[in-house]
Amino acid sequence: MFTVGILTTSDMGARGEREDTSGQTIVGMVTTAGFSVEIREVVPYVHSVIADTLRLWSQKVDLILTTGGTGFGPRDVTPEATLEVLERQAPGLSEYMRAGTAEKTTLSYLSRAIAGTRGSCLIVNLPGSPKGVREGLELLLPLLPHAIETMQGPTQHHPQG
Repeated sequence: MFTVGILTTSDMGARGEREDTSGQTIVGMVTTAGFSVEIREVVPYVHSVIADTLRLWSQKVDLILTTGGTGFGPRDVTPEATLEVLERQAPGLSEYMRAGTAEKTTLSYLSRAIAGTRGSCLIVNLPGSPKGVREGLELLLPLLPHAIETMQGPTQHHPQG
């Protein structure tokens, strides 16, 4: 079973003024898919806080899913904080998510979400809305187990896709 950390970036959520429905959506989807949520937190849109959290968690879990802070707003800094901690980028994951969800809304192309690895942890930025999270994870969840297995060492088989 793979372990997951869920990091929501939201000023209002961090102050307790908004319920973390996007984080709840992630919890439901990843646990249904057989992952174990080990850490979950809501932090403000502060670059250093996001980056420090990603660094720390990447030593504790196999997968970190962020939600929020990927748009064009002046405080949307999740991709920049993520880039700071990544060792290797995985642009195909974000490209696939944007292209796949664009069939439902072309606004998905406004997402600046990124993905990549730090050590043996995969980090993926998701949109901030529950709908965006659900649509993105529906696409990515089938790919994530193989990606994580590959990062952890040689695999015996490659799935047909």
